[in-house]
Amino acid sequence: MAPRSTDGPARMRALAATLPDALESGYRAGRDLARPLPGDDVRIVAVGMGGSGIAADLAGVVVDSEGRAVLRVVRSPDLPQFVDPRCEVLLVSYSGNTWETLVAYDSAGRAGARRVVITSGGSLLERAEADGVPALTVPPGLPPRSAVGHLLGGVLGLLDPAFPESLEDRVGRAATATRTRIREYARPQGVAAKIARQVGDRTPFVYAEHGFRPLARRWKTQVEENAKRLAVFDEVPELFHNALVGWDALGRRSGRAYAVVLLEWTGESPPVRASFRYLERLLKQRRVPVARATLPSDDRLEALVSGISLGDHVSLFLAARDGVDPLPVDAITRLKSALGNPASSR
Repeated sequence: MAPRSTDGPARMRALAATLPDALESGYRAGRDLARPLPGDDVRIVAVGMGGSGIAADLAGVVVDSEGRAVLRVVRSPDLPQFVDPRCEVLLVSYSGNTWETLVAYDSAGRAGARRVVITSGGSLLERAEADGVPALTVPPGLPPRSAVGHLLGGVLGLLDPAFPESLEDRVGRAATATRTRIREYARPQGVAAKIARQVGDRTPFVYAEHGFRPLARRWKTQVEENAKRLAVFDEVPELFHNALVGWDALGRRSGRAYAVVLLEWTGESPPVRASFRYLERLLKQRRVPVARATLPSDDRLEALVSGISLGDHVSLFLAARDGVDPLPVDAITRLKSALGNPASSR
């Protein structure tokens, strides 16, 4: 178990509280940089890894359901073959030095695609400035996962022209509502702490309906980076065609090693709601603890932002429970040191 510092937990909690302000700031910056989208059938590819890629994934929760653009997130240096001058490619790298994103930046340029970068600096910003590529710069010096508000807001601002109406008012309402909820999420006896207690020392499986699948991924990665433990995510209804068989075959003793968190939205369909209740009954029969996390708004964007905040706080309470420092991610640092700069060999 990694030793716990005194300043790491405090810093991560303080950063978690900045999500609403960062969302609004990022959105304004992105909207100021937004360009009209060409035509009605717009293909947008967002390239990013880790805490940068998840921001584009989360934006897709709203873009895919409400926008007139198709947003595809790529977690790889290899762009889809369809990328051409009709495509817009968002290169998202908080550090600006993510090798996969740098390779994709060059590939998008060779394909003639319209490029926009979102970064705090590094080689990506240098290349964009040299090439005359629009760049949305966000504040430097943050753990990439804590920059999610700036990055998510930036992507939504850049894609604002893809929506029938501007997201400006909804972003403001989501930020205001989340500021209020953060006070509850941060309380030692609040809902986030309760979910963390229900998970305990077990491996958490985070489940959400298909539309909120990226939010389940965000919860999973926050548990891994902040609490330094493995986690799993999946989506409904897909898991009822595979994972359900595994849960059904689980013995009661084995069930105690796992916990399931259900991310439930007030706007989900009745069949999805019924599926969650069926799964909950099965899991309880197998002695698997189930925590229900309700996304507290009918508005998809507000539910998303509050869900991000709730998951961040749950992961921080899990870190506190295990006595680990949520700030460092030494394993990633060691990997980068061992690999050097893979982009230089491509």
